[in-house]
Amino acid sequence: MADDVRELLLSTTADADPSTPLSAPDLRLLIDRLRIRSDRLHASALSFASSHRAPLASALLRAADSSASSSSLESSLASALSPLSSSPNLSDLRELSDRLLAACRELRERQEHLAAASSVADLAARLRAARASADPLAAAAAAAELKPLLVDPEGSGSSGDEPVVFGLLRSEWEQLVDELQVMLAKNVEECVEFAPEGGKVVVRAAPIGKSSGTPGVELRVALQALEIIDAVDYGMAKLADLMIKHVLVPAISSISVAVSVEVLDKNGPEFPISILCIVPTEELQGYKDGSALYSRIIDIIKFVHESICGENITWMHSFSKLTWSRISGLVIKHFISKAVPHEASKLIEFQEVVRSTTDFENALRNMMFISHDKRDGKLTQFVDDVEVHFAVRKRNEILVKARDLLVQYDYDSPLASHNREDSIVDLLFLPEKCFISKSALQLMKLVHGALKDACLSSARVAKELCYAARDALLLYKAIVPVQLEKQLDSINQVAAIIHNDFYHLSQEILGLAFEYRADFPGDLQKLVVFVDLAPIFSQMADGVLTRQIQLVTANLIEAIDGADGFQNTHQPQHYESAKFSIEQVVFILEKLHIMWESILPRSIYKRSMCYILGSVFSRITKDMLLIDDMAAEETLQLQGLIHLALENLSSLFLSLVENEFLDHQTWIELDETIWPLKKFRKLAELLDMSLKSITAAWESGELANCGFKSSEVQNFVKAIFADSPLRKECLLWISKTPS
Repeated sequence: MADDVRELLLSTTADADPSTPLSAPDLRLLIDRLRIRSDRLHASALSFASSHRAPLASALLRAADSSASSSSLESSLASALSPLSSSPNLSDLRELSDRLLAACRELRERQEHLAAASSVADLAARLRAARASADPLAAAAAAAELKPLLVDPEGSGSSGDEPVVFGLLRSEWEQLVDELQVMLAKNVEECVEFAPEGGKVVVRAAPIGKSSGTPGVELRVALQALEIIDAVDYGMAKLADLMIKHVLVPAISSISVAVSVEVLDKNGPEFPISILCIVPTEELQGYKDGSALYSRIIDIIKFVHESICGENITWMHSFSKLTWSRISGLVIKHFISKAVPHEASKLIEFQEVVRSTTDFENALRNMMFISHDKRDGKLTQFVDDVEVHFAVRKRNEILVKARDLLVQYDYDSPLASHNREDSIVDLLFLPEKCFISKSALQLMKLVHGALKDACLSSARVAKELCYAARDALLLYKAIVPVQLEKQLDSINQVAAIIHNDFYHLSQEILGLAFEYRADFPGDLQKLVVFVDLAPIFSQMADGVLTRQIQLVTANLIEAIDGADGFQNTHQPQHYESAKFSIEQVVFILEKLHIMWESILPRSIYKRSMCYILGSVFSRITKDMLLIDDMAAEETLQLQGLIHLALENLSSLFLSLVENEFLDHQTWIELDETIWPLKKFRKLAELLDMSLKSITAAWESGELANCGFKSSEVQNFVKAIFADSPLRKECLLWISKTPS
C-alpha cells in the first residue's frame, strides 16, 4: 500500500528520500489524486456490472440455493446423530451390525451351495440319460455337451481343490465315452467284413448281428457318433489296419491283379452291400510307369470314400491319416525303388514314372485324400530325387562288388592262374611292367567304370559315383592288409604282389585326374579329387616292401651269425660251420631272387636286391676284417668262402644287369651298383697278396677306392703277417699315406 501511495507522489518527490516525512502540500496533492482514482474505479465497476448483469444474477441465485441445501443437510444430520449423542455405549449397535453381515455371508454361501448342488444334479441326470439312451447319436451329443463342463471346466487344467463329486462325475463321463468308442468301433468293424484269405472286403450299411448286447446301428450313424466325440481315428484304426493288410498290400505288391467293385441291393436300396475284390489278371500294361498300380490304389480309395466314409471329408481325412504313410511306403518299396534304373543312360526313361506318380498324387489331392502340404507328397519327393536314389544304389553296388572281390580273392595262389599274362600290367608313369593280383585289376576296372558313368551323369549322380570310386579304392587299403596280416609278416610272394597292387593303384590314382577331370560336370571338377590318395597307397607299398626287406635282412644276419665271425676256418669244424652259413645266405638270396624277379617292377627289384646284397657283403667283410690272427691256411679258406658266395650268386648278379655273362665289364657294373661288393671282392684278392703288394695298393689309392679304411688295412696286415721290420715299415707307410 505504501508503495502504491509513493507512486502517486513520484512526479513531485522523485529525488526525495523515501524516509522523509510528507509536507502539507504533498498531503493535499495526495488526497486529490486518491479521490480521482477512486472515482475512476467506481465508474469501471458500474460499467462491468451493467454489461454482465445476467451472469452475476445467476451466480447469486445458485449461491442462495446452496446455502439453503446446506442448512437442510445440517438439520438432517443433527436428527440422525441425536440418538447416538444420548447413548453413552455403542457396543449394541456394533453387535447388531456384525450379526447382519454374518447372516448376509451365510445366505450367499447357501445360495452358492444350492447352485452347485443343482449343477451336480443336472450333470448326473444328463449323464444317466446319455448312458440310458438307445440312440448313439443322442448319447454322443450329450457326451460332447458335457465335455466342456466336466473336462477342464476353467480352461486351466484339473484343479486340486475342486469338489470330489466333480472328479467322480468326470470319471463317469470318461467311462461313458470309452464305452461309446468301443461300442461304435465294434459296430464299424461289423459293417466291414474282410475275407480271411485276403483280397476281398464286404461293406454293409448296417451290421448283421449285434455288438456287445447293444443293437447295431448303421455304419454312417456310428461314424457320425464317433465324429461327435472326436473319436473317428479310434473307430477307423482297426479298419485301416485291415484294409492295409488284406487289400492294399496284395494290390500293391502283386503285378498281375485288378480291382473289382460290385454293389448289391440284397436288403433294399436303403441298405446296399458293396464288395471290393483283388482279382488276378494277365494284363500287364502300364506296369512300367506305374499307371496300372496307381489306378488300382485310386479305385480302392474311391471305394473307401463312397462305401465306407459316405463321401464325408472328415472321415476320409481320418482314414488318410491312418493309411497314407503306409501306402506310400508300400508303393516305394514294391514299385518305385525297383523302377529306379541301374544305368545312368536310362534315367530319362524314369520320367514316365515321375509323370504318372505326380498325376497320382494330384488325383488324391482332388479327392481330398491328401493335402497340398509337402509332407504328404512323399511319392513325388522320392521320384524327384531319383538321381540321388540311383546314385546311392550305384554307389552301394560298387562298394559291394569291391568288397566281394577283395574278400573272396585267393591270394595264396596268385600265380596259379591260367591267365597269368592278364595280371602283368604296364605302370602308368614308368616304362616297366609288374605282376598284380586279379583283385586289384578288377578293382581298377570297377573304378574306371564308375568314373566313366560320372562323366555322363548330372552333378548329383556324378558326385556319388566319384565318392564310390574313392571308397572302393580305400576298401583295398582297409581290407587287404588286415586279411593278409600273416602273409605280410613272413617272406612270401603274396607280400610282393600286395606291394605291387599298392604301387600300381598309386600310379593309377595319379592318372585319374588327367583322364577324367575334364569330363566331369563343372561343379565337380574342383570338388572331387583323387590325388590325395596316391601318397597313401605309395606309402603302403613302401611299407610292405620295407617290412619284407627287414624280414629278409634279419634272416640273412641270423645265417651269417652262424659262422661265428669266420674265425679259425683252418679247423675243419669251424670251416664247415662257416661254409654252411655262406650256403644258407646264398639259398635265402636265391629264393628271394626267384620270388621277386618275376613279380616286382624292374627298378624296385634291382634297388631292393642291391640293398640286401650290400648289407650281406658289408657284414661278411666286416666280420672277416675283425679277425685278429689268421694262419696261412685260414686265409685260403676265407678266400674260398668268398669265391663260393660269388659263384653261387652268379644268376642273381646277372638278373641285376643286362649282360648274359659275368665278364670284366659286368663286374665293374655290379661294383658300381652294389658298393660293398667291390670291397668284398677286393678282400678275396688281399687274402692272397704279399705285404708289399698290399702296401702298394694302399699307396696307390686302390684299396681306398674299394672302401677300405686305413685302420682296417693295418689290422688286416697285423692279422696275416708276423711281426717283422718290413711289417713295421709297411704299417708306417700305410698310416702316413692318406686314404
